[in-house]
Formats: sequence, structure tokens, C-alpha cells
Amino acid sequence: MRIAGAPISWGVCEVPGWGHQLDRDRVLGEMRGAGLSATELGPDGFLPGDAAELAAALADHELACVGGFVPVVLHDPGHDPAPDAAAPLDALVAAGAGVVVFAAATGAVGYDARPDLDDAQWSTLLANLDRLADLAAARGLVAVLHPHVGTMVETRADVDRVLAGSAIPLCLDTGHLLIGGTDPLELAKAVPHRIAHTHLKDVDATLAARVRSGELTYTDAVRAGMYTPLGTGDVDIAGIVSVLRDNGFDGWYVLEQDTILDGEPAGEGPVRDVRASVDYLRTVTT
Repeated sequence: MRIAGAPISWGVCEVPGWGHQLDRDRVLGEMRGAGLSATELGPDGFLPGDAAELAAALADHELACVGGFVPVVLHDPGHDPAPDAAAPLDALVAAGAGVVVFAAATGAVGYDARPDLDDAQWSTLLANLDRLADLAAARGLVAVLHPHVGTMVETRADVDRVLAGSAIPLCLDTGHLLIGGTDPLELAKAVPHRIAHTHLKDVDATLAARVRSGELTYTDAVRAGMYTPLGTGDVDIAGIVSVLRDNGFDGWYVLEQDTILDGEPAGEGPVRDVRASVDYLRTVTT
């Protein structure tokens, strides 16, 4: 089983003003110390842009790069997303990654609101997904689409529209799916052949329901602890892993517990929850 980490579990996020951003070497060192063998790249600037410096930073911590999260505007017929994806694709190729994780960005900052799309905008989004997947494939990368709260693909209806109208595989993000109203276990059972990458999150379903109802913003729910160590929330992580493995999934399991830090943490900080998740995941895969 290939288990990777992501900088967002240490509060490192692409959203301006998200919270305190930890030092790169601390994050990478704690990843390796927690037993992770690879990482996603994290936001632009977190890891070096120069290929040699990037390779050295990863090698220093004995980590591989599995992929990277790339939000791009896909629904605007007057906007070509290919140039926006070019630099991230270059970085992923330079890092030796295998996956690019696209999200259908709204064009606004953050993930607390999103507009509705008309049919023409949906057609543009779906066509752009397939076009970006082809561009990634030409670079030796597998492109996946990440259903994500506060993007244009959030709800189960959105996911179904992508499945029906595009050939792109999915990143099964167990947390964002649940928050957006999709049972990730049911989706894994329904379309295992469309899942090429995973982000494993556990979620407090009560806080997730408050996000869906509009009572809480996504950011405030994250700050309140909506994401929990694997095995302590309301997502059936064991069931999802079992379904994926039974259907021949051989991709990466990326541990993600989005967090917001108010400052330099006292004591262990975020790595405590990461270690708990790694330990839990090992118990359900042995």
C-alpha cells in the first residue's frame, strides 16, 4: 500500500490568509518521521520551483513526489486554462510525479462560496477537463478531477455530470465528497474504474452538515476541527479501502486532514494526528 502525505495536513495551503504556514523542512521531516514515503507538492512556492533544488529537497527527506493539487478555472468560455496548467505540469514532471489533481476553481479566493453554472458553462468545463487530461497524458501524467467544496464540482449532481460528460478519472477525496453530500463509500462501489487517486480524510459529520446548510463556512468548519484523524470521524475509511483494493486500485492513498494553524504550534502540533492516521490505516490494510 502506497501511503503519501500532503502539506495541507500541516496547515500549508494555497488560500491567502489561511493561517500560519510551517517551515518546509519541518513539514517534510515530520512526514518522513511519521512513516510516509511520498508527498504531494503543496501550494506554489512551498517547494522549490527549480528542478534540481526540488529534487534535492525531496531527497534530503527521503520522499518521492506523487502529484500535486492544481485548481484551474474550467467553466469560462473566454478563458483558456491550458496556460494556467503549464507551470504546474512542468513542476510535476520535474519532480517525477505521476498524477496531477485538478480542481474546477470558481475564480474567486477560497472555498466558502461558489456560483451556479448554466449548461453552456458546464459544456465548457467538461470539454476543458478532457483537454487538460490529454495535455497531462502527453507529459506522462495521469490527470484526475478532485470534487472539492467551494469549487464548480462539489455536489453529487456535479460529480455525476462529470462522470457522464467527461472521461477524466476522479480523485476520491473522502472528506470533500462527504461534505458536499456524496457518500464516498457508495461512490467507490459504484464507479471503482473511474478512481485513479485518493485523498483519505475523516470528517465530523455534524460540522459537515452545518457547512452544507450554510450555517458555517468551509473555512470556519476547518478551524473548528471538521477533519479528524482517520478512524475517529464519520467516514467509513476501512470500507472504502477494502472496496478499492478489491477492485484492483493500485494508486496512492494520500493522507489529508486540512487544518488551520493560528501560529507556531506548541508541542508536537499537526504531526500527532498524521501519525494516528498512519497507524489506523495500517490496521485496516493488514
